[in-house]
Amino acid sequence: MKLTIAGVMTVACCLGSLAAQDRGAANEARMLELIRREGLDRSQVMTAFDQFVTVIGPRLAGSPQYKAAADWARDTLTRWGMSGSRLEPFEFGRGWALERQVIEMVEPRYMPLVGYAEAWSASTSGELLGTPVLLGGRTPEQVAAMKSSLAGAIVMMHPPLTTFVREDRPQPADSETPVRIGAPPMPRPGNTTQEAARQITQALREAGPGILIRASAAEHGTMFVLGRDQGENARPSMILAAEHYNMVARMLERGIPVKLRVDVRTRFLTDDTKSYNVIAELPGSDPALKDEIVLVGAHLDSWHSATGATDNADGSAAAMEALRILKAVDAKPRRTIRVALWGAEEEGLLGSKAYVEKHFAGDANAAAREKLALYLNLDPGMGPIYGWYMENNAGAKAIFDEWLKPLSDLGARRNVLPGIGSTDHVSFRPLGVPAFNPIQDYVDYDVRTHHTNVDTYERIREQDLKQNAVALAWFAYRAAMMDGRIPR
Repeated sequence: MKLTIAGVMTVACCLGSLAAQDRGAANEARMLELIRREGLDRSQVMTAFDQFVTVIGPRLAGSPQYKAAADWARDTLTRWGMSGSRLEPFEFGRGWALERQVIEMVEPRYMPLVGYAEAWSASTSGELLGTPVLLGGRTPEQVAAMKSSLAGAIVMMHPPLTTFVREDRPQPADSETPVRIGAPPMPRPGNTTQEAARQITQALREAGPGILIRASAAEHGTMFVLGRDQGENARPSMILAAEHYNMVARMLERGIPVKLRVDVRTRFLTDDTKSYNVIAELPGSDPALKDEIVLVGAHLDSWHSATGATDNADGSAAAMEALRILKAVDAKPRRTIRVALWGAEEEGLLGSKAYVEKHFAGDANAAAREKLALYLNLDPGMGPIYGWYMENNAGAKAIFDEWLKPLSDLGARRNVLPGIGSTDHVSFRPLGVPAFNPIQDYVDYDVRTHHTNVDTYERIREQDLKQNAVALAWFAYRAAMMDGRIPR
């Protein structure tokens, strides 16, 4: 009789466990359906995207436009019902603004040229009108010997470009075969070594040219336009579209008289040397787990020659929308789900690094670090989320594989084991925190939009942003609800 009762109890326990699993699966399916309906049928993702791209525009770190975007994001997250919506400042340095620029050929014929001042370029000393000096692959010794002719001159830095960025990175979600991960290498104009380039830079600094002009390694009028603050060594500098740069350089090489008119007016901004991260959250509901954090993030800043649509207004809008979706469907995550929009990513992941240093690094933050369960970052690429780069974390990949399956009808394909670099999840690696970036589309990303003057509204499709937000909300919710945690 005892054995019979024990057997019955065992069967009852098993049946109870199976019933609980069924209820859990049913609840997950119901929540996914709610997330889909809210994210696809009642989406507000374009509200944020349009605000960042159309209303505000370029969001260079340290600029008033960046601060306006951060303020709007904070206020909107509050309006959408998030808790603790705030700005967290960190030291950045002086900002920069471009107020006017002219670049045109006036002899032997008139032609407007396509160019853009680099970020933190100094102003020219008024309008420059003259024949450019073509360095054209000269050695550091030759450049040093030309100092007198370089002073105040329009200096073209290298020979005509012959090598361009013509291929996007491979799409790792398309094939089971391992592929190269990451962006294609940027060609080095003139094949100058790093040491020779340093010596030439020093010689030019001593000569005091009127402006330095470089060509972009992109084609068809597309320009990669970046920049950094050189402090007291800041010189006027500009990127010229490769086709126009090559045209002028070839004319100079053939002895054809050429004159350019160049005028760059910029302003350094020192009233506020801070940049800002935007933070808000959906509080956890489980007394035992609510202090653990599932973090969702994207960088809000952009470069200045376009409106930063794919890099990274799309990611920021989707991250905000993911939390709005979860709030709208009355999700009750066991863990807290927090959103972070980072500042100054383009200058070296500065916002996420500052956040990690303040909240999670060092012995004093050991407890908080242990409670950071997961970080999901949206940045490189555009288009649908196809899967995730798993940073060689096989245990996490097994979990993400299961979570990805029900999104297959929305374009999800597969997760890949390798990881990527050069974006904000890297700031979390030293902590040992699981931190992942999605696989998205790279068609025309590396050759056309990434860090260019055509990273504009037209590159983005509304249905992709909706899919991004749904996928992100689903993964954040599952991570916040699981009994265990993502393996470290």
